[in-house]
Amino acid sequence: MKKIVLFAIGLIMSMATFAQDEIETTISGDIVNQYIWRGQDLGNVSLQPTLGIGYKGLSLTAWGSVGLSEPDDPKEFDLTLAYTIGGFNVGITDYWLSEGLDPKARYFKYSAHSTNHVFEANIGYDFGVASIQWFTNFAGNDGTNKDGKRAYSSYAEIVVPFKLSAIDWTATVGAVPYATDYYGTTGFAVTNLSLKATKDIKITDSFSIPIFGQIVGNPCSQKAYLVFGFTLQP
Repeated sequence: MKKIVLFAIGLIMSMATFAQDEIETTISGDIVNQYIWRGQDLGNVSLQPTLGIGYKGLSLTAWGSVGLSEPDDPKEFDLTLAYTIGGFNVGITDYWLSEGLDPKARYFKYSAHSTNHVFEANIGYDFGVASIQWFTNFAGNDGTNKDGKRAYSSYAEIVVPFKLSAIDWTATVGAVPYATDYYGTTGFAVTNLSLKATKDIKITDSFSIPIFGQIVGNPCSQKAYLVFGFTLQP
């Protein structure tokens, strides 16, 4: 019996060490003055929490958004399964919004023509000096093209990170390759030109708050936005 107990204790300690060394956990929350996504205005002041786990390049992340200033802003809950090896990455995201084909906004409603879910696949590569990503909706509440058929709405972007005056910057150019009312385009269109700056504000020796500012322009819709936010994380 004593050997069994010692074995069990040793197994638990080994698993705990394994989990600590190998499994990464992400817990954070952003607060933004407006919710801008790929050049689209999706809401006003919002709280956007993140919870994720990762193991050797494989990750599962839950992300959400809820309006703070406008109760009528759509609520969002996304799940992303992704894999990264070297600079290469691939993933699938299940987007769910409280507005869509289902007026009752049921999360577990997956019927093809009455769901609020959108399923998207992505593939990309990070070259270090720049990264490129391609996203395509393959199921769910996707948009339609000029003929009224499923558009398999797609979006591609190039992101260039750089450092200037001790601040981390990213420049992004995003475009929709063909017509879809999901992004409000009638053909190829640049929908996202953005410049984002991030800086950690030190609160104590062990705690800091990242703040960020972002200028976003959408040449297709002729809209421009100035976004400010901060991140809370352990």
